[in-house]
Amino acid sequence: MIKFVGSFETVKSLPKTQFAEFAFVGRSNVGKSSLINAIVGEKVARTSNTPGRTQSLNLFNYNDKVMIVDLPGYGYARASKETALRWLERLEEYLLNRSQLRRLFILIDSRIGPKDSDLELMDFCDENGICYQIVYTKKDKKIREKEQVKIKHENHPAMVECVLETSAEKKLGLQDLRDIIGVK
Repeated sequence: MIKFVGSFETVKSLPKTQFAEFAFVGRSNVGKSSLINAIVGEKVARTSNTPGRTQSLNLFNYNDKVMIVDLPGYGYARASKETALRWLERLEEYLLNRSQLRRLFILIDSRIGPKDSDLELMDFCDENGICYQIVYTKKDKKIREKEQVKIKHENHPAMVECVLETSAEKKLGLQDLRDIIGVK
């Protein structure tokens, strides 16, 4: 059973728990909330067609075993530069200080491929020893770019070698994520 714990504006306001956390992050409109809903089989995370809708740190408790964290997106969003900078600072604070974090899933739209902001986040995680895994979303959609940057594990020491491919809409690749997180 999954339940919404709350939306938190600051890292300090997050509840202190003993549960392992698995966080989802990516550019605005990459499909974080849709993927979380598909993984748990319920509509618990708010979805929107408007980029930048997730603005808080949203926590979900699964069976009192793990916490799933829906982090605000980065990149394009209808927000001021000042607000976007605050989101980025909060993301860095979460990643550097949340000892419960077991894995960060960096979501990348498979139609577009990694952008500079994705690569910068990967570099930040590599530099700080934050374990992350790349998850391509929207694999059921047509790819728009012929030449996409290929992500190589050798260049990213904190990255889990296995890159996952998913589609929340077609329910592709969800079981791998469920197995990693511990969702049945």
